[in-house]
Amino acid sequence: QVQLVESGGGLVQAGDSLRLSCAASGPVSTFTMAWFRQTPGKEREFVAGITWNGGRTDYADAVKGRFSISRDNTNSIAYLQMNSLKPEDTAAYYCALRWRLEVTIPTMPNDYEYWGQGTQVTVSS
Repeated sequence: QVQLVESGGGLVQAGDSLRLSCAASGPVSTFTMAWFRQTPGKEREFVAGITWNGGRTDYADAVKGRFSISRDNTNSIAYLQMNSLKPEDTAAYYCALRWRLEVTIPTMPNDYEYWGQGTQVTVSS
């Protein structure tokens, strides 16, 4: 029974940076953690993921080289550092947890069991 709260979204200009945070209500050391994003009328899409111990990270092609996911298991927080933001990054960003000790990272929303409420990121031209 894990509650997730995202924060850090906002309105920025193209080229700027944001750091999103996902705070969990309990220990997360047994979870894969990931970030997804969604715009109105579109399916939720995978952005970045990290395994339970941080041993592996995966990224969508659209954000490779610009975004970085990390986690702090001691404080039960996942981060998404977003650099060189583009207007096409505009979306609601969601944190998700998967209760698994895995070395690979699923990319389908249905693979994740716990979700936050989302935080809006808007990037102007």
